[in-house]
Amino acid sequence: MNGKEDRVLKIKTIKDGIVIDHISHGRAPDVLQILGIDNQFKDSVTIAMNVPSKILGKKDIVKVENRDIDSNEINKIAIIAPNATINKIRNYRVVEKKKVTLPKSIVGILRCPNPSCITNKEREPVRSVFIVKQKDPLVLACKYCEREISGEDITLSITT
Repeated sequence: MNGKEDRVLKIKTIKDGIVIDHISHGRAPDVLQILGIDNQFKDSVTIAMNVPSKILGKKDIVKVENRDIDSNEINKIAIIAPNATINKIRNYRVVEKKKVTLPKSIVGILRCPNPSCITNKEREPVRSVFIVKQKDPLVLACKYCEREISGEDITLSITT
């Protein structure tokens, strides 16, 4: 080395699992929560936060060994990290790479923060539906009561 901070941190490759890349910086813990990964998870989990990125400026990366991902989890990730890519790894190789896409309407993933909304009434089995009003920054509106949510309120409204 020539004295500069040119060191490269090598992260162990995984044989099977998922790598979620291009996560909005600071959102890796939210991705772990969406995936239900906590201190009880037995397999390897690697988190890189605030990694330099040409596209995003800074990004987070999450690698999870021996774990797959379903469409509901992908939709939740798209809400908090609309630039994320999901890489499925099998036998140390990327077998599928998918960029998340934010749907025009989000069904059953968020809880409306309006306590009077019909989606929050026990006697009314109505799933929440949020319409994307604006993508950057993200603004969503409840289809039923028209309550708008944005920013951290979106993250807090994600159902587990």
